[in-house]
Amino acid sequence: MRYLSTRGEAPRLNFCDAMLAGLARDGGLYVPERLTTLAPAAIRVLAGLPYAEAATRLVAPFVGEDFAPDELSAPARDAYSGFRHAATAPLTQIDANLFLLELFHGPTLAFKDFAMQWLGRALNRALERGDRRATILGATSGDTGAAAIEAFGGQPRTDVFILFPHGRVSDVQRKQMTTVDKANVHAIAIKGSFDDCQAIVKALFGDLAFRDELGLSGVNSINWARILAQIVYYFTSAVTLGAPDRRVSFAVPTGNFGDVLAGYYAKSMGLPVSRLTIATNENDILARTLATGVYKPLGVKATQSPSMDIQISSNFERLLFDAYGRDASVVRALMGALKQAGEFSIAPPALAAMRRDFDAERTDEKACADEMARVYRDSGVVIEPHSAVGVHAARAALRRDPETPVIALATAHPAKFPEAVESAIGRRPELPPHLAEIQSRRERCAILPNDPAAVAKFVRERARVAA
Repeated sequence: MRYLSTRGEAPRLNFCDAMLAGLARDGGLYVPERLTTLAPAAIRVLAGLPYAEAATRLVAPFVGEDFAPDELSAPARDAYSGFRHAATAPLTQIDANLFLLELFHGPTLAFKDFAMQWLGRALNRALERGDRRATILGATSGDTGAAAIEAFGGQPRTDVFILFPHGRVSDVQRKQMTTVDKANVHAIAIKGSFDDCQAIVKALFGDLAFRDELGLSGVNSINWARILAQIVYYFTSAVTLGAPDRRVSFAVPTGNFGDVLAGYYAKSMGLPVSRLTIATNENDILARTLATGVYKPLGVKATQSPSMDIQISSNFERLLFDAYGRDASVVRALMGALKQAGEFSIAPPALAAMRRDFDAERTDEKACADEMARVYRDSGVVIEPHSAVGVHAARAALRRDPETPVIALATAHPAKFPEAVESAIGRRPELPPHLAEIQSRRERCAILPNDPAAVAKFVRERARVAA
């Protein structure tokens, strides 16, 4: 299996090299040359399998010969052994034909653990094989940073630098990053938005001399391995509800477009998905784009679902690549227009291709709080703001098609956003025991300006990659 860049000007790589690179050298995102299509019988056999075994079967075709079978199965078992639910990703019914996919039972209480725990083991194995070190550089709107630090913290072959928007993540999210006392972990608060953090990361990856000097590797959802690992729970949840003999739909709270894109790839692989609903908060660039065909970032608005407070959705580039028939020259032109003019327009045929798979729904702050209250009142289930945005969008999907079950992705544990939950339902959720003491831990964090040069200096002074 080989991987090519969405911008067409970077070398094609095998799986391990694409995973270690994260971002292509031309600024594009790696995608597989082809997608494996599963026959209905191959989907049916996933029913009842342990999650780790299902994951191994689904990712194997994308890895090719880079890992032997035992090099996939053992890390998968290890990656998911620490999840605190027997089903790993359980389904809970909260209304007629409406289900929650609980993706918050991992070590950091967010869906990012599903990909990051697997990626940490796969990437470390690749580094060991080549006797190499890497400098992990990532940006987070809240959950990716904690998941990356949990996965890579203390590993001997990596140093981890995570940028997050200063004052724009929840207290729990921040402390999950800043209270980790491991020598290779560096939390960096940037005076700006998540989009600013993401722009700094892309700028440093685009500085090829700096990138090579420090052995930069990215673990944001720009890394194909992240998307690949997230495909798994679309299959396991759909099979639980009867796939491939029954169609299902999904509603996915999203900001950077990675999680819902994994659902798109699952559908492309043969999973019978009826519709994928993009669920946005008031930072609704994806809903606006699907409605108008114009991709135009506006100012980021702070909401009670901060992990979705994003206006530049990096993974949207992968969907553009497919919608334009994998024409990299068009993607380069669109990304150039975004950089120069701050927006671009999608041609009608490409927009129609997107609309064949996706719907989009915007949830404002009041509707988000009302949804948390409604779910608690009607089912006794406590959800947090991001999951509420997903459920609100799922109800819209059910109004369009009440016969097809909708799975709303519950992306974080309610205790990560206790103030918002308490305000909505009058009950404050408690952290699980393994994180209960986090509030009293000492924090360790650098606060830096919104300046790539300042971040580059900080990273260069602390990274331990040999020249």
